[in-house]
Amino acid sequence: MLEGLLALLVFQLVGEGLARLLHLPIPGPVLGLLGLFAVLRARPHWIERLRPTAEMLHGHLALLFVPAGVGVVMFLPRLRAEWLPIVVALLVSTSVGLVVTAWVAHRLAPEPESPQEDES
Repeated sequence: MLEGLLALLVFQLVGEGLARLLHLPIPGPVLGLLGLFAVLRARPHWIERLRPTAEMLHGHLALLFVPAGVGVVMFLPRLRAEWLPIVVALLVSTSVGLVVTAWVAHRLAPEPESPQEDES
């Protein structure tokens, strides 16, 4: 499991380094995740080596929401004061995300094959 954690941290570090070095607008952890994805596609046998770490992290995923919950509680007065713009931003961004996702999925989906008429 230590090997898996080390691998995840190395990919995150490399992604963070690339993002800062190249002044990219993409967060370093996202670049690290893309790098990990590319390596796992090239070397599928690594998946089994990372599986125990991934399962352990997945089992404790709820703990990662604790800081977000604390942040909401800390800024509750501001959230009460600015609830309308927040709700509008959430609704608009979610709608745009759904529409763009549906459009991309539609564009990337293979054309359905039309049934061939029997010419006998």
